[in-house]
Amino acid sequence: MNHRIIYALLSLLLVNNVIFAKEKQNITLQQLYKDNTFAIKDIEGLKSMKDGEHFTSFNENKTQIIKYSYKTGESVDTLLNIKKMENIELEEIQDYSLSNDEQKILFYTNRERIYRHSFFADYFVWNIKTNKLVALTKKDKIRIASLSPDGNNGSYIFKNNIYIKNLNTGKEKQITFDGKYNKIQNGTPDWVYEEEFGFIKAYQWSPDSKNIAYIKFDENDTPMFNMTLFQGTNPVLDKNKLYPENYTFKYPKPGETNSIVTVNVFNLEKDQTKTMKIGKDKEQYIPRIKWMKNSEKLAIMRLNRHQNKFEILLANPANGKSKVIYKDKEKEYIDENIYDSFVLLEDNKHFIIMSEKSGFNHLYLHNLKGKEITALTKGNFDVRSFYGYDDIDKIYYTAYDNSPLNTALYSVDLNGDNLQKLSQNTGQNSAKFANTFKYYINYFDNSKTPKLITLHHNSGELIRTLEDNIGVIDSLKKYNFNEKEFFSFKTSENIELNGWMIKPINFDPNEKYPVLIYQYSGPGSQSVKNSWSCDMYQYLTSQGYIIASVDGRGTGGRGEYFKKKTYLEIGKYETIDMVESAKYLQSLTYVDGDRIGIWGWSYGGYITLLCMEKGDGIFKAGVAVAPVTNWRFYDSIYTERFMRTPQENPSGYDDNSPLFFADQFQGKLLICHGSADDNVHMQNTMEYIEKLVQADKQFDMMIYTNRNHSIYGGNTKYHLRKKICDFIINNL
Repeated sequence: MNHRIIYALLSLLLVNNVIFAKEKQNITLQQLYKDNTFAIKDIEGLKSMKDGEHFTSFNENKTQIIKYSYKTGESVDTLLNIKKMENIELEEIQDYSLSNDEQKILFYTNRERIYRHSFFADYFVWNIKTNKLVALTKKDKIRIASLSPDGNNGSYIFKNNIYIKNLNTGKEKQITFDGKYNKIQNGTPDWVYEEEFGFIKAYQWSPDSKNIAYIKFDENDTPMFNMTLFQGTNPVLDKNKLYPENYTFKYPKPGETNSIVTVNVFNLEKDQTKTMKIGKDKEQYIPRIKWMKNSEKLAIMRLNRHQNKFEILLANPANGKSKVIYKDKEKEYIDENIYDSFVLLEDNKHFIIMSEKSGFNHLYLHNLKGKEITALTKGNFDVRSFYGYDDIDKIYYTAYDNSPLNTALYSVDLNGDNLQKLSQNTGQNSAKFANTFKYYINYFDNSKTPKLITLHHNSGELIRTLEDNIGVIDSLKKYNFNEKEFFSFKTSENIELNGWMIKPINFDPNEKYPVLIYQYSGPGSQSVKNSWSCDMYQYLTSQGYIIASVDGRGTGGRGEYFKKKTYLEIGKYETIDMVESAKYLQSLTYVDGDRIGIWGWSYGGYITLLCMEKGDGIFKAGVAVAPVTNWRFYDSIYTERFMRTPQENPSGYDDNSPLFFADQFQGKLLICHGSADDNVHMQNTMEYIEKLVQADKQFDMMIYTNRNHSIYGGNTKYHLRKKICDFIINNL
């Protein structure tokens, strides 16, 4: 072929590519936060059935519960369809559980959120065999209902008391009577337990259905916190009220009085309650209770207030006597991941639990006398999640995969041999296993791949893809989308830190760009992961900004020493490392060193404020959303885990409190908060802005009416993101 023709064709191809590139659109905030153009699809309500050969999940609009085969991935039956029910109209099923014989389905709808995890709802029981639907109770909305293992009874919480309903006779029985708002909670945790120990159900049926074990929280002496709720966005309020509502709830701050906790067991046959002996220390915590498989003993987890001494007790439900079968002690604090790692084996003679005693989170096999049998995992990496074990004594777990950026799914024999990596893709992997562990559903994503959900045999063999989010992938082909690029650097203290950056659309290495650093920085957290995201950063990169994130000391994925470096001094090293990150970015030839900003939410908002106070002007602008401004204002369990009490460690609380360095603040600031934030109270922002005012520091502020710590609902998410992006564009 003539070289001129070849040149002409290549030129035409180049022109077409340029035209095609120009035709790509920039991602907008409206598409991200109003239209949900790039929303990721999931499989909701997925639960294994007892035979281990089938699983259930919702249909797309959550009006049906459908039964699927693990072997084929195909649907085989519809167990429940609320749109075909007579004499009742229900919009959707929000969650459900099956009875042990799988002949009844307990589900709820009309959820009304209380705090981060807790809620009120309407609960119903569907009998698959008789095709009959009954309300669990005729009372107003109730909490955390469950079915007894034999399927004969339902239980629930109403006004802080526990009730049982016989599903055969319809009779209801109240088993606790002292429950009262802001006084006594039976079977439901108080605010601080819910938030920091991560559970809302503080009661549990014994496997033989003869007993209910429950935790009682006496919060009479716990200090009260007050929040003002305004009209308009809170549906609980009377719309005709002229005065806002004063909402009160018990919230223990560091060094203040926590709830006094007891563990009790109610016996249905004897109609009596026994209190378990858990020790005389009223300052201790009970983060979990768990029945043994044979119902003979109740395992009770006990933690001292400093949270560096953890024990497991076995209690006799008949007389309340208990004995310690396991102890773990740390110099700093016990990692909260261990509570859900505790698994009692079917033989009722052994258990598995996680510990950081080697310097990394690993799994260990013990007998009920407390003797360690073997370390099931070992090495310079952390185990992330423990899923359980199968009938051939093989355990399944996720752990970091040769890097804090990636996690993988593994199996290993119960003697620690025959380690096998099951997941094949590099990035973030997690799993949901069949009841028998014969199959699992793998959830995967990385910086290049949105959520990929696949069905596997427990050997790792792929059976089929359940959801690949190809719609999102196809949609993004029409838009400018830049992926994360990962990097690492060494600080002046020779500490290697990991980070990622997203470069601007049409990046030119000969140009200089402003940088916005995002960080969270909280103990054990990770912002730098090989994971998928499509958010407001794509909009900001289209406006010519580099977005970067760095995990400093105190964050997770790198073992105990790196994570616990900030103990008793949270805020100090995180701030140093963020300033070092800014200096590293300044050294890059394509970065405008005079235009570096920082932002974060919650703990990240706290570090943002400290960096702009202690960074000597290196940050031109910052955004702090719902920031802690002094750890004396936050809750007891979280704060004391890392700081002990203010009485023990006053300098630790104040030497890195933004409140005391407001006069050193440099740069432009936007501070945002929800007025009904029950977690990081608006008190933090109000106290801080007064310090700024008195220091003659100008700032911008946005308060979101009746919004909690997540600041969402209606148009709120879009409004907040636009507020942040507009501020960055106008000030950085």
